[in-house]
Amino acid sequence: MTYEAFLDEITTLLTEMYDLDDEAAIKLVVDAQANDYFVAHDDHDAMRTVEQAKKEAVALFESKQNKTQTQVRQQLRARHKKP
Repeated sequence: MTYEAFLDEITTLLTEMYDLDDEAAIKLVVDAQANDYFVAHDDHDAMRTVEQAKKEAVALFESKQNKTQTQVRQQLRARHKKP
């Protein structure tokens, strides 16, 4: 599949698997792309499969969840440190 179709597949999977709205799914993919997450996928056709798209969708979503949980914990710690 083309690079663009691969990114579209990941976006679609994010909406289907995690009930994200289109805007949130697109943002996850665009942010990952801006951070060069998909460079290898762009360079190697064999990496652009539906199966790989599913793995990448899971990885992106879990990464976002972990980042969000870390931010929440940091905010809670900061609140407890205030006099």
